Amino acid sequence: METLIEGRNPVIEAIRAGKPIDKLFILDGCNDGPIMTVKREAKKNDIFVKYVDKERLDHMSETGKHQGVIAYSAAYEYSVMEDIFAKAESKGEDLFVIILDNIEDPHNLGAIIRTANLAGAHGVIIPKNRAVGLTSTVARTSAGALNYTPVVRVTNISKTIEELKDKGMWFVCADMDGEEMYKLNLTGPIGLVIGNEGEGVSRLVKEKCDFVAAIPMKGDIDSLNASVATGVLAYEIVRQRIGR
Repeated sequence: METLIEGRNPVIEAIRAGKPIDKLFILDGCNDGPIMTVKREAKKNDIFVKYVDKERLDHMSETGKHQGVIAYSAAYEYSVMEDIFAKAESKGEDLFVIILDNIEDPHNLGAIIRTANLAGAHGVIIPKNRAVGLTSTVARTSAGALNYTPVVRVTNISKTIEELKDKGMWFVCADMDGEEMYKLNLTGPIGLVIGNEGEGVSRLVKEKCDFVAAIPMKGDIDSLNASVATGVLAYEIVRQRIGR
């Protein structure tokens, strides 16, 4: 289960101990010594801080003794990039990763991890900040896939794409303005990039991608749910790999 950590010292010690912190809430306007220590530790560990009022913290608190600080620790441990490489190597397959650019809905993330496992992706990469982490809802929605599919959390998605390109990967992102997915060659070591539920793939991330793929739309609305779009494109990659 996702762990709620309340109080200044418990949060400081959790960060220093290397616990994966998904969310950190601090009382807005509070700048005393212990709070400044929390802020320094958060900055040192690239943890995004959200400043909220006392009423919000009181509502979130389970103990009533939050002291102006509440953190959420991930329900599952995150993997490292080497776990993804090892999974592909052990299967003798070209790398296949799914990169998520600021997915915020835990149900979407859980469903995507489930799809990634079933489609044979070797791992899922998510950003540290401004996106959902491995909450208990994500774990439940993944239907057990989280136990088998590495999820790696990185500070910068664009930089990660560049680093993976140096290892021979290429990248395709989903966007309505792209080329129809059936016309693209999606074989070889590949990363599939899926954007935020509302805004899609950010401009900086899209610029790093080699191809932009559009899913054909035949209905009256113009977009798919992020997890459904992931499934459609992931299985086009599967189809092309099988058909080689």
